[in-house]
Amino acid sequence: MTPEPPARTRQAPTLEAVAELAGVSRATVSRVVNGSLRVSPAAHAAVTRAIAELGYVPNQAARSLVTRRTDTIVLIVHERPDTVFADPFFASVLRGVNQALSVTQLQLVLLQVQGDRQRDRALRYVGNGHVDGVLLISLHGDDIMPMSVSGAGVPLVMAGRLLTGDPVDSVDADNVGGARQAVRHLVATGRRELATVAGPVDMSVGVDRLAGYAQAARDAGLPASATRVETGDFTEASGQAAAARLLAEHPTIDAVFAASDLMALGVLRALRAAGRRVPDDVAVVGFDDAAPAVYADPPLTTVRQPVERLGAEMVHQLLRRIADPTGDAASVILPTELVIRSSA
Repeated sequence: MTPEPPARTRQAPTLEAVAELAGVSRATVSRVVNGSLRVSPAAHAAVTRAIAELGYVPNQAARSLVTRRTDTIVLIVHERPDTVFADPFFASVLRGVNQALSVTQLQLVLLQVQGDRQRDRALRYVGNGHVDGVLLISLHGDDIMPMSVSGAGVPLVMAGRLLTGDPVDSVDADNVGGARQAVRHLVATGRRELATVAGPVDMSVGVDRLAGYAQAARDAGLPASATRVETGDFTEASGQAAAARLLAEHPTIDAVFAASDLMALGVLRALRAAGRRVPDDVAVVGFDDAAPAVYADPPLTTVRQPVERLGAEMVHQLLRRIADPTGDAASVILPTELVIRSSA
């Protein structure tokens, strides 16, 4: 019995095979694969059909040599792991980023950075040409990362501005205006002994929300003695601790503006522990309109910021910067909205 010849291994379709099926040159197929606009609509359609029919997959390594693109961007979250996974803000940003990337060919890498060692490792990764651009969230103080990324020639977009004042592409919510809305609402409902649990003063979001609080209090004619400040780190525990300090030192306060919803939840816990009724004795307003705000007891009045839109807009701005590396840095400020519920 004659043995059967071994089965032939199916060869992966080549660029030449796509060109032959589409009836175009190899160069035309290459231009379509690499995203060039110098292709007629008819040729582009023919090549696209041929790629689908043959199941052709571009050689990414070879393509990268030609385009000097990796089709990868990195989202760097400069924060502690417990904060990243506990705060709904980060999940909402990530949803917005993924939504914006879903209509592109770009892949996303997520890096969580805490401390100099992890930061330096992330900078080496970015500087070694692994990504086409960087999205940076939750920067603290005068960290060198933004200027190091920009110095390496890698496009960068930040969530929030740099406290140093250096120009950088950024997207942010109207933190100052949102805090003003919160205070105006508290004053309009008759509150006069206000306090705030501010965010970290080494972050632009913390600085800006505190500035909005202070501006609105001055505009309302409230004396400094009627506006007390404690600081938290955007966590529920820090909000509870800050509110406990406020109540111990200033027992007559009748309203608290917390610079995040998680800190506002901590404020509610501290008020319950102290036997204070919300909003009868003390009104509470948060910032974010994160999912837990609706289920708080009582439901939380808060300033809504469009977090998913922020993530998506960061991607759009990064794509514009990748396409046009020159030009002045741009800052996008997204609107905020006061959402009134039972807590104030």
